Amino acid sequence: MNAHPSPARNAASPNLLKSLDYSILQQCIHCGMCLPACPTYAETKQERNSPRGRIALMRAIADDELPLTKAFGEEMAYCLGCLACTTACPAGVNYAELLETARAEVERQGVLASPKRDFFRWLFLRILFTRPRLLRFAGRLLRFWQVGGGQTVFRKLGLPAWLPAGLRPLEPQAPAVQARFSHQLINPVEWPAGVIRHRVVVLTGCVQDLAFSHINRATVDVLLANACEVHTPPVQPCCGSLHAHNGDNASARLLARRLLDQIDPFAFDAILSNAGGCGSHLRAYGHLLHDEPAYAARAAEWSRKLRDIHEYLVEIGFRPPQGPAPGEPLAVTYHESCHLCHGQKISAQPRAILRTIPGMELRECAEAQWCCGSAGLYNFTQPETSARLQERKVGHVLATGASLVATANPGCHLQLENGLRSRVTSAGPSVQVSHPVELLAAAYRAENAANRTQG
Repeated sequence: MNAHPSPARNAASPNLLKSLDYSILQQCIHCGMCLPACPTYAETKQERNSPRGRIALMRAIADDELPLTKAFGEEMAYCLGCLACTTACPAGVNYAELLETARAEVERQGVLASPKRDFFRWLFLRILFTRPRLLRFAGRLLRFWQVGGGQTVFRKLGLPAWLPAGLRPLEPQAPAVQARFSHQLINPVEWPAGVIRHRVVVLTGCVQDLAFSHINRATVDVLLANACEVHTPPVQPCCGSLHAHNGDNASARLLARRLLDQIDPFAFDAILSNAGGCGSHLRAYGHLLHDEPAYAARAAEWSRKLRDIHEYLVEIGFRPPQGPAPGEPLAVTYHESCHLCHGQKISAQPRAILRTIPGMELRECAEAQWCCGSAGLYNFTQPETSARLQERKVGHVLATGASLVATANPGCHLQLENGLRSRVTSAGPSVQVSHPVELLAAAYRAENAANRTQG
C-alpha cells in the first residue's frame, strides 16, 4: 500500500483540458507578442517553450490530435507561470487558467509520476502546507538547526557535498526562520490610536509567517497608522496558491474553504495580502469555488474584497510619513513580483509608496518586470534555468548602484537575497532586500520618534 498517495489518476475520465470553455483555448491568435516577454522562450528560442507554443500543445490535446505525454508534462513544468505573457497579450488570453488546468491534467494522468516525486509532493503539498501548526513546528525545528549550531557543523564538515545532486545547490538557499512567528508578534485584533475609519483582516501566509513575520508586523503597523482596525487570525491555513500552481486543484479548493470558514468576507472592508503570489491566487476564490453552493457567495465577496496591501493603501489615501530625512539620500530600486504586476496588475502603487518615504531615492531597475527565477517551487524543479534568471536579475539590481532593493513576494525576497549574497564580496557593496511596506513602517516609526523628541 502506498504510504503517501498522490491525487487519483484515471486517464479514462474526462480530460480537464476538454472541460474548459473552448473559447479560452481559441483566444490565442498566434501573433507572437508574448515571445519577447517570455523568459523561457528567451532562454531557448524554441517555440514549444513559449506561451503560444504551449497553448498550441494544449489545444491539440483537447482536440485529440496529440496524446498527453511525459514530454507535455515536462513542458508545463518548465513554464515559470510568471504571466508576463498576459501583460503582453493583445487578445486577453487567460493563460493562468490554461496553465493550471494543463498542470492539473498532467497530475491526474500521472505522466510525471515517480516514487521520489510523489513522496515530496505528498510531504509538502498534502501534509506540511495543509497543516499550519505542523508547518510552524517544522519551522521551529529548522530554526533550531540554523541557530543551534547544526547547520554550521554540517557545512564545516563538507556534508552538503553528500546531498543528492538536485538538492546540493539548494541547501544554502533555505530561508532563515524567524525567532517569533506572526501570531507571537501580532494580536488577533489591534486598534489605531485615534478614530477608526476602516476594518480590515490581514493574511499572514506560510513562508511569510515563518521567514518574514516582521513584514506581517510592519503591515499591521502601517494599517494602524492609517486609521484601520486590524484583525489577524492567529492560525491561518495556507491560501492554496502553491497547490493550484502545481496541479493540485483539490487541495487548493480545500484550503480556500478553510480560509472562508475562518474569515467572513462580509464582515470587513478589505481582506489584505502582502505577498504577490498569494494575492494573485486569493483573488481567484470566486472562480475557484463558483460551483459550490455552500461557498460560492462568500467566495465571490472574498474576491471582491481582496486587496494587495499597496493597492489598498493608495486606495484609502495613505498618510505620507513626515520625516526626518537622513543627510544623504538612500538609493532604492524595485523588483516587481510577477504575480503582483502581471497577475494582479499592480505596478505603480508600490512605487508611489516608496516615493513618499523621506530620504529615499527610487532608481528604476532594468527589466524590473522580468522574472527572478523563484516562481513558487521553480528553483527546486528547474534549478539551472532558475539560477540563470537569478543571475540576470541580480546583475540589473547591482547596475542601479542602489543599496536597497524592495520587492513584495517572499519567493522573490529569498531569491534576491541568495543571489546578492553570492555576488557581493566582503569588499563590495552590501545590498539589502526589503518589502515596501516594511520601509514605510520604519518611516512612520522614525516620524514618531522625532515627534517624541521634539515634544
